[in-house]
Amino acid sequence: MNYRPNETPRSGNGNGNGHGANYNFDDSRDDQIRVTQRDTAGAPVTDASIGTLLRELAHEVPALLTKEVALAKSEMRENLQEVKEATASIATGGAVALSGLVILLMAVVYALSNVMAPWLAALLVGAGALLIGFAMVSAGKKKMDSSALKPDRTVDSLRKDKNAIRGGTQ
Repeated sequence: MNYRPNETPRSGNGNGNGHGANYNFDDSRDDQIRVTQRDTAGAPVTDASIGTLLRELAHEVPALLTKEVALAKSEMRENLQEVKEATASIATGGAVALSGLVILLMAVVYALSNVMAPWLAALLVGAGALLIGFAMVSAGKKKMDSSALKPDRTVDSLRKDKNAIRGGTQ
């Protein structure tokens, strides 16, 4: 094998686990690098036939789809766990805040009852609390729309796979 001065010759196995075929890299020409696949005995392996390539493809595509489904399941589990945690946090915080809010509203009603009729003070404070509560519920509802559960990484991965397959077949 040819190599340039001050350059370490590159060789080794192609799959990184110490088993199977070895690959030798010949970069003696600057404009082209050739890779020769070698079997475990060191003999060059002939080019794979179309039938062999199709069998490999038939094996790899289901494996790819299985991995994509597993990724989607995992991502959905993560998203649902995040939604559960957020819901528990909202419910607990809401219960504590509600008790404090009731006390504060009672204090506002007592303060306003010094200026106006007590029933009118209670009516104004109750209406204000309802408006603020409605605004808060609407904001929370917007955050929990269906796009929060969308498996973005899986969709992106499937899009890349589709583009790679189309690019390889054209």
